[in-house]
Amino acid sequence: QVQLVESGGGLVQAGGSLRLSCAASGSIFSINATAWYRQAPGKQRELVAGITSGGRTNYEDSAKGRFTISRDNAKNTVFLQMNSLKPEDTAVYYCNARIGVIMSWGQGTQVTVSS
Repeated sequence: QVQLVESGGGLVQAGGSLRLSCAASGSIFSINATAWYRQAPGKQRELVAGITSGGRTNYEDSAKGRFTISRDNAKNTVFLQMNSLKPEDTAVYYCNARIGVIMSWGQGTQVTVSS
């Protein structure tokens, strides 16, 4: 099992930047992939970006060119650098880790982008 703790959310003006962090503990060497999801009020949770254990990344269309997912293996931490933020990026952002078919989730961190 993996425990995930997110941090780095906050309030930012449109056009600004934030960097989210997801610190993992537990069975970290069994993680196949880590991802960031977000959920806005009244909407379904959606994938924002993911990174596999081999370093391959993927992004949701609206995140391409603005967001970058990366990781620091020494610190067991995955980051989401978010630039050129828009009001529609406002959501609770969740870190997710997958081991086989088992998914672990963090508690979420709020990102609010003001216009």
